[in-house]
Amino acid sequence: MDLYTERGYDQTTVAEIAERAGLTERTFFRYFADKREVLFWGQGALMELVTKHIPDAPDSASPIDAVGAALQATGKMFHGRREHAQRRQAVIDANPGLQERELIKLASLAAAIAECLGRRGVAEPAAKLIAETGVAVFKVAFDRWISAARDTDLAHLVSDSLDELKALTAGS
Repeated sequence: MDLYTERGYDQTTVAEIAERAGLTERTFFRYFADKREVLFWGQGALMELVTKHIPDAPDSASPIDAVGAALQATGKMFHGRREHAQRRQAVIDANPGLQERELIKLASLAAAIAECLGRRGVAEPAAKLIAETGVAVFKVAFDRWISAARDTDLAHLVSDSLDELKALTAGS
């Protein structure tokens, strides 16, 4: 992250990343497919955490509440990592290719959420709609979290964003 911040993403090489980390390039490639993946390595853990919590939601929970609870659980994963998340997001925001990669990763998360909802008996069109909505709620909450003037609880922001969505759609 330091190299991306100091030199810029495009100007940073895998060799420099490996050297800074005290690794060989060969070792780097055992862990990462390319230098982009350094920024997205936590995606698997995020997806696992979210998809683990959806099936655990009570049967009485609505699909959107099951997704909301799963997304709130990510607060623990990001606790104490706000500065890192801010730096990471700045690198992504400065590079269209990385922005595209992030959208692909979020689409994968939405697909995994929809699959979990399907296993809970939610029909496919509704499962996809709820999953995409859940990812949008997460994105808004995450942006609020990294943009806040002071450190706040991401889980609380997810809850607030979901409540705001529900309030906006209640009159529909």
